[in-house]
Amino acid sequence: MATQSTPFPAAATVTEVNSKIAHPPSLTGAQIREKFLTFFESQGHKRLPGSSLVPEDPTVLLTIAGMLQFKPIFLGQSQPPCPAATTSQKCVRTNDIENVGHTRRHHTFFEMLGNFSFGDYFKEKACKMAWELSTKVYQIPAERIWVSVFEQDDETFAIWRDVVGVPVERIRRMGEADNFWAAGPTGPCGPCTELYYDYHPDQGSAPEVTLENDERFVEFYNLVFMEDCRQSDGSLTPLERKCIDTGLGLERMAQILQRVENNYETDLLMPILEKAASLAPAIGNYSKCNDEKTKTALKVIGDHIRAVTYLISDGVLPSNVGRGYVVRRLVRRVVMKGRLVGIKKPFTAEVAAVAVALSAGCDGGVTGNADRIYEELGREEGKFLDTLDAGEKVLRQVFDQAKQGNPKGGNNVVSGENAFLLYDTFGFPLEVTMEAAEEAGLTVDVARFEACMAGQRKRSKDAAKDVDVTADNAISNLIGSSNNNSGGTTFVGYSELIAEQATVVGLFKDGQLVEQVEAGSCVDVLLDTTPFYAESGGQIGDVGILSNSSSSSSSSSSSSSAMLLVSDVKKAAGGAAHVHKAEVQTGTIKLGDILQASVDRDMRRRARCNHTATHLLQAALKQVLGEATSQQGSLVEFDRLRFDFNLPRGMTEGEVSQVEKLINQWIQEAHTVSTAVMKLSEAKSAGAVAMFGEKYGDEVRVVDVPGVSMELCGGTHVGNTSEICGFKILMESGIASGVRRIEAVAGPALMDHVNGLDSVVKGLVNRFKCRPEQLGDRVATLTEELKSTQKALVEVNSQLALAKSASLAGDAEMLPSGVKILVKRMEGVDGKSLQEAAKSLQEALGDPTAVVLGSVSLDGGNKVFLAVAFSPAVIKEGGMQAGKFVGGVAKVCGGGGGGKANLAQAGGKDGSKLDEALEMALRDLKAAL
Repeated sequence: MATQSTPFPAAATVTEVNSKIAHPPSLTGAQIREKFLTFFESQGHKRLPGSSLVPEDPTVLLTIAGMLQFKPIFLGQSQPPCPAATTSQKCVRTNDIENVGHTRRHHTFFEMLGNFSFGDYFKEKACKMAWELSTKVYQIPAERIWVSVFEQDDETFAIWRDVVGVPVERIRRMGEADNFWAAGPTGPCGPCTELYYDYHPDQGSAPEVTLENDERFVEFYNLVFMEDCRQSDGSLTPLERKCIDTGLGLERMAQILQRVENNYETDLLMPILEKAASLAPAIGNYSKCNDEKTKTALKVIGDHIRAVTYLISDGVLPSNVGRGYVVRRLVRRVVMKGRLVGIKKPFTAEVAAVAVALSAGCDGGVTGNADRIYEELGREEGKFLDTLDAGEKVLRQVFDQAKQGNPKGGNNVVSGENAFLLYDTFGFPLEVTMEAAEEAGLTVDVARFEACMAGQRKRSKDAAKDVDVTADNAISNLIGSSNNNSGGTTFVGYSELIAEQATVVGLFKDGQLVEQVEAGSCVDVLLDTTPFYAESGGQIGDVGILSNSSSSSSSSSSSSSAMLLVSDVKKAAGGAAHVHKAEVQTGTIKLGDILQASVDRDMRRRARCNHTATHLLQAALKQVLGEATSQQGSLVEFDRLRFDFNLPRGMTEGEVSQVEKLINQWIQEAHTVSTAVMKLSEAKSAGAVAMFGEKYGDEVRVVDVPGVSMELCGGTHVGNTSEICGFKILMESGIASGVRRIEAVAGPALMDHVNGLDSVVKGLVNRFKCRPEQLGDRVATLTEELKSTQKALVEVNSQLALAKSASLAGDAEMLPSGVKILVKRMEGVDGKSLQEAAKSLQEALGDPTAVVLGSVSLDGGNKVFLAVAFSPAVIKEGGMQAGKFVGGVAKVCGGGGGGKANLAQAGGKDGSKLDEALEMALRDLKAAL
């Protein structure tokens, strides 16, 4: 494969002095990746796809290494798919997030190239291939490569010295912390050997030279030899199948081969940094920026945008927990860093578009998910911006208070209470507050912040109406207390929708156990018995009414007649309790009251129809797309259902139609739906399908539609498929790499949908004065007429613009240099017509001439149009470029654009700034020409 030169110059910090050792040839990131994978394919490895950033391993939050998808093989839990494999794996690590942008090589997102042996080869072949890849494929001079080995690994030391031929002075023995890998306290483990690139071979190889010198060395390849199994007593026993796990950092190798100062200035990240810089009016260009603080902020933006782009593509959406919190934290750091460099408008989606454009070689599925990525970024950024202005004011007040000293924080310490206020009310992650505090010369009382978090597990004040139903410890303690006879909640809702004698065993308000609540209060009610289904298995909780009367109260001083509206039900205390989220409409409710618990029958019916429909849907998908199709998630609500499933492509219209037809056929066939409780082993033997994400005990509930579907499920279902009445798919779309989503309606929700469509059709029929079956033709005719009218209008506007522009020629100004310049505003002219007018005026005025025209749309949208035309002499002798010039002018109006050297156009969002932009254009032209 031919090499290509990098567009980035060598940096002073990585340029050798008086070195006679050559540099390796430059390669792009894409070439580095492909050369790695192709080389190992030629060595008998099977190229396998990288895995999702959402790992199957439940012990790991995110995919942090290329070996993660092979961990069950290394642990002996599954058989390998091939003797040896090679992959390119996207990874996300957040343990060093504070170092991102500050060092040359720390990232949250990075790409790891790896070769793996599952008992096929071991140390010697792994070392020889690593050396051949480095010195022959990447053509790194051997004199620039140093090697580290585990201090006790004499075998690997001898391989590098005697077989590969590395001089002993460039081999270093290192301790367990650096050169020994383990899967955990017990399990597979083994020594490592690492390859380092030497930026300064001229400095020699004396014994005191240490590989920990980051100014001189960078580690780029790590080989792990899994040869032992660590026992619980710490002893090591040899593994029957010795394995190889390696990792070569793509970003690090790109830095080496492209001869740039850090990973960020490679072609893998530099375009993203430049895009971010272009959105900051005071910066414009990363390469020309000399402020290190600003460049660090831009590096953080580039790194984090790349990370969230891939995370959202893999289905991780912003939230306050788990992986979702990682995305939210990264997005908010991006927005804060954007503010730091002067970007005031929403910008994350615009920068993410560059990351998407660079993603093809790493993950081909990102481009297909681009719209969803931009949508989620825009939504999350918008939420944060809504509170950011107010939060920044509070942040400054908090910092002022800390500098003055305060009783809860002390001098130069932000109190934990204030840090929690910024988090809980204004959405500032603790890490963001800590970073801002450090820049202001302050610290944060983290221990007190954590105490506030532990004592107030509730949503932010924006959601204060929602009662905290996660007072799980209090509920667990209540259930397990000696003075409470309840063993939890007995659910009778499979067969009954009303429980006449449900005793109140717990009342929780704002997460605290209380004795009673009055009308107007939001409360969590714990009953000993309930017919209300609690949210689980994708099905939402029931709604309904809890009520009592004075005669039904068990207390001696009876409670007044009370009614509570139940809006949701969730499980607590490990599933032992059903917590009813309710609002007291009338009366007072006390502990010990006996209530009538009544489920809303219509809403339960809707949930039952939709839930059974998801079972039929999975069965139909398996039949149409293949048995490998399986559920990845689901949501059963009262008015719709959602079903996620694995499929590496979109469904065809024919497949969607076939699935829909099958389900409606099974509905019409009126299959009896039965449920049974049996041993898990029996259910699996019978062929029952487990639900995604669910954990099961020894006994399980099986929902069976004979001959159609059999699934493990704790949800509520119809007794016969005919009760569903009908099923309609509304949408089929992709939500992550290899994961598709179907949204549909069934039962009463289908009738609501049909009635809604009928209302729309009737409205269109009345408007167009035609029969329903004629609507398609009528709309097509109108569309063609509209296209013709628009085309004619464009032509008229163009002619009108040319006519208007002809009268402007006389306003051209002659500069002392002999150049004619014309900068004018034209009213009501669209972009295309404006460009034609600028071109016509430039030609009419001759050479040398520079023309700049501006206009604002008349449709009320306040949209700005700009056009620039330069004659050949202005370009050649004046050194001007229309494309570059118009972009700078458009920034004044909140826009941008570009084009050729002689003719360019741009747009903007703020029409009120057009005159200001044209004045600037006039000044700049006079100064330049």
